[in-house]
Amino acid sequence: MNQPLEIPDRRARYEANKVAKRLRRLAGKAIADFNMIGDGDRVMVCMSGGKDSHALLDLLLALREKAPVSFAVVAVNLDQKQPGFPADVLPKYLESRGVKHRIEEQDTYSVVQRVIPEGKTMCSLCSRLRRGVLYRLAFELGATRIALGHHRDDILETFFLNLFFGGKLKAMPPKLVSDNGRHVVIRPLAYCRERDLAEYAKLRDFPIIPCNLCGSQEHLKRKEIKEMLCQWEKRHPARIETLFNALGNVAPSHLLDPRLYDFAGLKPLGDPFPEGDIGFDEENLALPFLLESARAED
Repeated sequence: MNQPLEIPDRRARYEANKVAKRLRRLAGKAIADFNMIGDGDRVMVCMSGGKDSHALLDLLLALREKAPVSFAVVAVNLDQKQPGFPADVLPKYLESRGVKHRIEEQDTYSVVQRVIPEGKTMCSLCSRLRRGVLYRLAFELGATRIALGHHRDDILETFFLNLFFGGKLKAMPPKLVSDNGRHVVIRPLAYCRERDLAEYAKLRDFPIIPCNLCGSQEHLKRKEIKEMLCQWEKRHPARIETLFNALGNVAPSHLLDPRLYDFAGLKPLGDPFPEGDIGFDEENLALPFLLESARAED
């Protein structure tokens, strides 16, 4: 099922295999860390035809061959009736890979065009309509998991979108229960970098279908955030990695949400308190200072 990379140049083949191994390792780690897929699961892979969903399917097929659990994969594409959409591309590709699939035709494009005023972003409504169709398909196909192709960069961009424009500390979770409470949604590419996925898509020569509906709107706030992160990556290469790691290293006692931490019930008990003001110190500076203070007291 998993097709080898056919690259004649030895050096290029070596680099290509490095990218493939890295993506498989990171996808496998995300699946394991968040218990995304279990024995007997039926995973519905949502295929847009873009690089990310193609890579998601390809990686899941590769991981399935060596996974310690047995799971099934079914690919689903929603044909939203966008003008010029090449409806035959994905079915032919999926058939060539021997992947079970379903192509669902639903004219959400006309709905979005009718409801959203010209010049306004279409993403929110388009996403809600698409989500509703996918939930229905998951039920009809007996899928126990809905797999989406969002990657590390998507998660960070969503975090900053919510931070700058929504006033929330919120990102894309790697695993969640669907809005209707009936499905588990997973993002196996949560640890994967977009640039690696783009390179992988070229190496695998996926039949990419560009999005000409919402993704082509140049004034989207998400594109502003993406440009900001790209500039940070150029100037400070380690910053993006640090930011992403921070999403998994949260200290509720040093934020402002009383729903997450009992500020009202805090009382001094006379014992060392790890969530106290030492949390403001940098780890590499706090310890020497404390040791110095202890020596002075002695």
